[in-house]
Amino acid sequence: MDICRNLIVFHFLVYTFFKATVCSDVSIVGGKDVKKALSWMVSIQIHQNHKCGGILIHKEWVLTAAHCKEVDVSSVTILIGSLSLSKGSRRVGILNYEIPKTFSEKTKQDDIMLIRLNKKVKAKPYKIPKKEKDVPPGTKCVVRGWGTTDYKVQRASDKLQMLEVLVVDRDLCNRYYNRNPVITKDMLCAGNTQQHRGTCKGDSGGPLECKKNLVGVLSGSHVCGDPKKPTVYTFLSKRHISWINSILKQQFNSTRI
Repeated sequence: MDICRNLIVFHFLVYTFFKATVCSDVSIVGGKDVKKALSWMVSIQIHQNHKCGGILIHKEWVLTAAHCKEVDVSSVTILIGSLSLSKGSRRVGILNYEIPKTFSEKTKQDDIMLIRLNKKVKAKPYKIPKKEKDVPPGTKCVVRGWGTTDYKVQRASDKLQMLEVLVVDRDLCNRYYNRNPVITKDMLCAGNTQQHRGTCKGDSGGPLECKKNLVGVLSGSHVCGDPKKPTVYTFLSKRHISWINSILKQQFNSTRI
């Protein structure tokens, strides 16, 4: 009886929590302005228009979502460490992308990408975890981005936004999505407790930070700010961390030759 009561309470809390809407190309709806500039937070731009967020993890590499890839590399620039898209001044071009061969646009599997910059930047990167650190359901985390702040108006926010979210149990998230996509151990789900508070178009590729640790990269959702459609993140699992390190190691070895 206690087990049943606890399950009922848990599902009620999660249902109450997830009253917010996210988008497949996921800005942050219902968030607040970030006050302090973050050297590692980047805006990935096409012809100087914001498309996705990203994380500087090395002086030459940005971590983001694979579905943010743009075919024309010459049109892409990276705005680094700015609170405002219109006032940012540190901008660099890119050389190429690295994407896992297993990435699937349909299933969202391995929606992760590395972008190599065309030069080293003078900014402090965000160190990725050395090993996998799974995040229990109910953990408070923070997501940041320049995505739209009004789900009815598909326009990027000029000011960097942040929102507190809670991690959702993978099995529960699978039920919410009816296993479309299937939430695997290499993914995480997280959302806000209130309606119309969540990620949206333009937030893709941004960081999920839990207890001041980078744990995920924003992949997407079906709507913006719906509690029953929490945002799906690519989890920095053992496999993903290994893939990132292998790419960085290849680059390091090639520069030494």
